[in-house]
Amino acid sequence: MVDRIAEGRTARHAVELPERLRTRDWTSVMKVVLALDDRLARPGAGWKIGAASEEIRRAEGLPGPSPGRIYQGTVFASGAALGPDLFINYRNIECEFAFQLGLDFPVRDEPYTEDEARAGIRVLLPVLELGDTVFLDWYGASSYFGSCLDNGGGAALVEGGRVSDWQEIDLAGSGMDLYLNGTYIKSGRGRAAMGHPLTSLTWMINWARTHGRAVAAGELVSTGTCTGHCFALPGDTASADFGPLGRVEVSFL
Repeated sequence: MVDRIAEGRTARHAVELPERLRTRDWTSVMKVVLALDDRLARPGAGWKIGAASEEIRRAEGLPGPSPGRIYQGTVFASGAALGPDLFINYRNIECEFAFQLGLDFPVRDEPYTEDEARAGIRVLLPVLELGDTVFLDWYGASSYFGSCLDNGGGAALVEGGRVSDWQEIDLAGSGMDLYLNGTYIKSGRGRAAMGHPLTSLTWMINWARTHGRAVAAGELVSTGTCTGHCFALPGDTASADFGPLGRVEVSFL
């Protein structure tokens, strides 16, 4: 399975999994996520969390959040125009809060606390996570955990402005409005990401820890969608208004 996904991602074409490889065993899915990262051997820029929202987990029938990697060369500044070379089947737009870390979180036996995660943050960033998967069916038609197997559906990240003085911001209550081609689509709040983006960040650090992966200073962690899915097409422009945190925009060529 890992070789099929990796080949599809490298060669930029869709993949159909044979019935014998389709799984809804969550432990097996997590093993595929880790093995795919090893197989692709791409330099990492951070981590991302899919399905941090309970609404998304219900929609996809997932038992928990879906982790993935952010890779170097897939992080862009707001206003970027992204070509088709980044995507295979989808351009899924999700509004999120991300953190860049200023401290290392090495592998250790005891879990990291939320206070430790908070202390390790360098800056806060409003972002658009862009999702894609080699599978034609995003949801795996309920016979397998489609996008979760392929890096949690992560393809790229578009950054807004970096915020150093974020500590007094009510992140759980902070909202954003998503627009597609200037038309309002939907709104969300930070609490959609596991109740609070810091809770989501702590979960990601500990997931990596329990799977033998360190999370390093300088890496980004995108904490999960606050607005759910919004699928775009070539020629579309998506933007998110994060209020006092600014806007983030991306165009698709």
